Amino acid sequence: MKVSLETPSRVCLITPPSVFLLDERVFMNLGILKVAAVLERSGVEVELLDMSGIKNYLDAVKDHATGSAAVHFGVTATTPQLPAAVQIASSIRAVRSDARIILGGPHATLVNAAAKRESALALTGRACDALKQLTELFDVVVAGDGEEAVFLALMADAPSLIDADDPKTDLFLSNEQLSELPFPARHLLDVESYRYHIDSERALSLISQLGCPFECGFCGGRQSPFLRRVRLRPSENVVAEMVHMYKSYGVKGFMFYDDELNVNRNMIELMQLIIDTQESLGTTWRLRGFVKAQLFNEEQAANMYRAGFRWLLVGFESGAPRILDNINKRSTLEENNRCLQIARQAGLKVKALMSVGHPGESHETVQATRDWLLKSKPDDFDVSIITPYPGSPYYDRAVRHPQDNGKWVYTYEKTGDRLYSREVDYAVVADYYKGVPGEYKSYVHTDLIGPTELAEMRDWMESTVREDLGVPFNLSAPSILYEHSMGQSGGILPSNILRTSKA
Repeated sequence: MKVSLETPSRVCLITPPSVFLLDERVFMNLGILKVAAVLERSGVEVELLDMSGIKNYLDAVKDHATGSAAVHFGVTATTPQLPAAVQIASSIRAVRSDARIILGGPHATLVNAAAKRESALALTGRACDALKQLTELFDVVVAGDGEEAVFLALMADAPSLIDADDPKTDLFLSNEQLSELPFPARHLLDVESYRYHIDSERALSLISQLGCPFECGFCGGRQSPFLRRVRLRPSENVVAEMVHMYKSYGVKGFMFYDDELNVNRNMIELMQLIIDTQESLGTTWRLRGFVKAQLFNEEQAANMYRAGFRWLLVGFESGAPRILDNINKRSTLEENNRCLQIARQAGLKVKALMSVGHPGESHETVQATRDWLLKSKPDDFDVSIITPYPGSPYYDRAVRHPQDNGKWVYTYEKTGDRLYSREVDYAVVADYYKGVPGEYKSYVHTDLIGPTELAEMRDWMESTVREDLGVPFNLSAPSILYEHSMGQSGGILPSNILRTSKA
């Protein structure tokens, strides 16, 4: 989209902190960097505030907003980041009465999708209330693809809600449009401050495709075309971005943050092009990414290893067959075991992504997951407690508990197993996501295990399995403290917090 007469010449984009993570400076937010790139291409000067890992981020935001020439402030947010995004908006308004604040990102997309489902079914539930809350907290809310929608959001008469999660509109990006987008504006971040390595090689992340077509009950976006439809970039375009990162930042490690790499029917072609490119450059790369267990095969594994993959991440979720059924995972223990075997035979390490708190979860099913980990011996693993996000079946298809107004009940129809969840104000609460052992909180429970027990058993599972397998705990990194004195002169912030384009 071309810049209109109404499009401002300067925009400030903000990435909120992720205080729930052990280390915030691992993977940069690529979504907001793609929006920044299209703005720059159109001649708009972009200020980017990266609050990842900044302890007193509200002070930094206030100092910058006070002296910024921008009037439009765009904030991205996942659901766990929303409380910080709300506080950022409030901090900007405290010092800038003229500010127009735009919210985009996954949370807005998920809530919008859930609200559209409610409206289509003539329901007035919590999703519609959550969407109304967002439009009251922010001047404009953008759901779905932001690369084209941002120009509409910047207009003086922009609607309070822009639905770019509708394939019938020009705002929803096609495969062709994806391939024509500029690469994410990583130059607006302090790239050196991001710490991630794959087999000792410094690494950056990229996204080669969008969307996952599966219908796992816990996963957000099952009603959202933006997150559900698989949209692909040509292999040549993906590899060109890798070459760009290699030459611009000197990295030889690449983390593919796609939902499932092997839903791409052209994956083998992509692997071969990555192999050929390394040979032409006279270098070797190290790669890591996600795969779907039941789609994984020997040909994929062999080509991924040749391309430089050394780690795979797989959402096995549970070691209990009933839970796998209740999740609607569409994979069996046998398929999960086969995936591990294929990876090992190809020389690939596997990080098993596990979760507890699903419909029908019990002490026995948690024990079964622990036993499966001990028997299968993945190279690393992660165990989380499920939260019903807006846009997930666990959230969208739940009904209010008849005796408890603050509780919701999801029932998996095939088995009748239930999941109970407490009402969460996502604009305020974020302590349901991740954490450190002993600090996990569960907002869900089942008929067979309570929330406190779930958190305790999660910690027990992780500690005992790590001890048995010899897999170390991940250590947290210290937060960065923003110094007020650095923001006293015209809103100038340290380079690891603020970067401004030279459009």
